[in-house]
Amino acid sequence: MPHDDRNAPQTGGSRRDFLKTSAAAALAGGALAGTAKVSHGFYAGGDDTIKVGFIGCGGRGTGAARQALLADENIKLVAMADAFEDRLQSSLENLMASEVAQKVDVPKERQFVGFDAYKQVLASGVDVVLLTTPPHFRPIHLKAAVEAGVHVFAEKPVAVDPAGVRSVLESCELAKHKKLSVVSGLCLRYDKGFQECVQRVQDGAIGQIRLLQANDYRTGRWMKPRQEGWTDMYYQMRNWYNYTWVGGDFNVEQHVHFLDVCAWLMGDKYPTVAYGLGGRQVQVGPGSGNIYDHFAVVHEYDDGTRLVSNCRQIPRCFNTISADVLGSKGIAHLDEGRSGLWTEAGGDKWSYKGRHKNMYEVEHDLLMASIRNGKPLNNGEYQAKSTLLAIMGREACYTGQKITWEQALNAKQDLSPPAYDWNVKLDEPEIAMPGRAKFA
Repeated sequence: MPHDDRNAPQTGGSRRDFLKTSAAAALAGGALAGTAKVSHGFYAGGDDTIKVGFIGCGGRGTGAARQALLADENIKLVAMADAFEDRLQSSLENLMASEVAQKVDVPKERQFVGFDAYKQVLASGVDVVLLTTPPHFRPIHLKAAVEAGVHVFAEKPVAVDPAGVRSVLESCELAKHKKLSVVSGLCLRYDKGFQECVQRVQDGAIGQIRLLQANDYRTGRWMKPRQEGWTDMYYQMRNWYNYTWVGGDFNVEQHVHFLDVCAWLMGDKYPTVAYGLGGRQVQVGPGSGNIYDHFAVVHEYDDGTRLVSNCRQIPRCFNTISADVLGSKGIAHLDEGRSGLWTEAGGDKWSYKGRHKNMYEVEHDLLMASIRNGKPLNNGEYQAKSTLLAIMGREACYTGQKITWEQALNAKQDLSPPAYDWNVKLDEPEIAMPGRAKFA
């Protein structure tokens, strides 16, 4: 994770090098035999304060930090890290002006900025870390946290390429051996209305699922035009959402939510083939990077079920973010606050009308409870596989080819920059042209 110093020295190479060397160190140190660290006395009857580290201080991350601090009576935020000093300070100011201010104890010596800032947070004595940077960095940070014996909240998505997905799967397996929690930011799984609707579908309320549709139609996205004096890395990190290597593109970075809901409806089963189309038609001005503004993907299951996925980010258009399920005996609709299902004409109708807590708070409630009771919660497999589902669809559109699940899982694609350094040369990435772009 870079810092706001354009003359910073190089910090040790690429993600490829990091993942190789850290894996070797973990095995050499007997990491598989380890358990959650207890050096703070947390489990030993000493100081029972849950100490939180926070890596990635943007808007979503600041919200996650607030929600985490509301999840337990005896909890403190003790360390923070970000790519940019101004983002860290803005986040800290917002937290100090909120109702959790008394739970924030982050003096200057525990405010870390830079590519290696995450290492300093992990070495600061934290019990749990919130990983909310742009998703490119999630595999690196997750691996380091698990190897350090620290519990994790990992915001979605957890990778931008197959190499990252495989790393996350390995880290989450290691977390199981070390009895660590890894809780996913795929927040819809914590919504009571979604939970009950999914359960009814899985119990056969609408019969056998024939077709699923994941919808994410929303307005335009934010962009940052390049400013004079910004290096390649500095600019692409400031404008991270618009670069596939940092953010994964819209189909991965945001649409992963409802792709995950569809996988959940199918009992966490994933399709074996994807094909589709996409491009950029409207969001093409300065700062638009190399991502698309629309995708349409068909995913095929071996049993003939289809998952149709549509998403776009274009201003002044009709919007909906939802999922629809066509069954042999009825239809289900899942939408925040309006989940429901109905059977064939004249049959039963159901909609969720119960009360439920904010799903963003619930995910942290469960994480902190799992730490307190010593019963780890690990969402690793589905969060990684749903991320791969989104990558699979993206690459089907980028290339214009059929992409299989096995192809996506085993592809060598690694979108890492050559080095994590402000002064590294980064060409402006080409926009993927279907029929020409390759995925390997």
